Amino acid sequence: MSSVLQPAVTDEHPPTAAKYRPVSSHLAIAPPVSVVIPAMNEAENLPYVFKTLPDWIHEVVLVDGNSTDDTVRVARELWPEVKVVEQRGKGKGDALITGFQACTGDIIVMVDADGSADGNEIVSYVSALVSGADFAKGSRFANGGGTDDMTFIRKLGNWALCTVVNRKFGARYTDLCYGYNAFWRHCLDKIDLDCTGFEVETLMNIRVVKAGLKVQEIPSHEYLRIHGTSNLRAVRDGLRVLKVILQERSNRRALRRRSDRSPMLDAVRGEVR
Repeated sequence: MSSVLQPAVTDEHPPTAAKYRPVSSHLAIAPPVSVVIPAMNEAENLPYVFKTLPDWIHEVVLVDGNSTDDTVRVARELWPEVKVVEQRGKGKGDALITGFQACTGDIIVMVDADGSADGNEIVSYVSALVSGADFAKGSRFANGGGTDDMTFIRKLGNWALCTVVNRKFGARYTDLCYGYNAFWRHCLDKIDLDCTGFEVETLMNIRVVKAGLKVQEIPSHEYLRIHGTSNLRAVRDGLRVLKVILQERSNRRALRRRSDRSPMLDAVRGEVR
């Protein structure tokens, strides 16, 4: 059975075959898909990243974090229509927010520029979204997923932080700190991202749950970075993730207290009594 998400039909713009993109032998979609790639000095890795990107995607948005190598030139050679956006701030969160703002597609996919993500998996993320999910979350620890790039300490830390989020926010995640995700663009209005570092992924995962969005985990395999070294620092960024979790928990309690003290709710309680 094919899965097709059709656009709204109006008298002025009847649907045409050209609006549908064949994704696989059993799936065609109408929504345009934007792929956001934050990159800083990743010229050597981009050939591996772009090689796996499917040709049916609508656009590639490369957010350049003030690279001093040939990142931008290589990206344009590999994907002539690439949309290059200059990052004015710092950090992965800032880069992603900048990229999201530049997207024109209805579906947005986040892909790292270090060669650790397989672009061939994008079809699984998009399939989940057109089948009804709001947010398709990659997981290295779901059945069928895996990782070549995590030490025992990082796995332990990820598990501990994931457990805290599941218990405090009612989530059912198997992975927390992973940057391969996809979502409908309208979700951005509900999660209101406002952080700059690697903790952005955790913030997104918490806020989609708080917003009541439908989340589906997608098994994903994380490969080793091909060239260069990562800017991620396990202890430093782990503490930033924990800080985000505690802040979001505090915000949730504050909203609950304000709701409990609202005049309307007091009036309702008075009527009940």
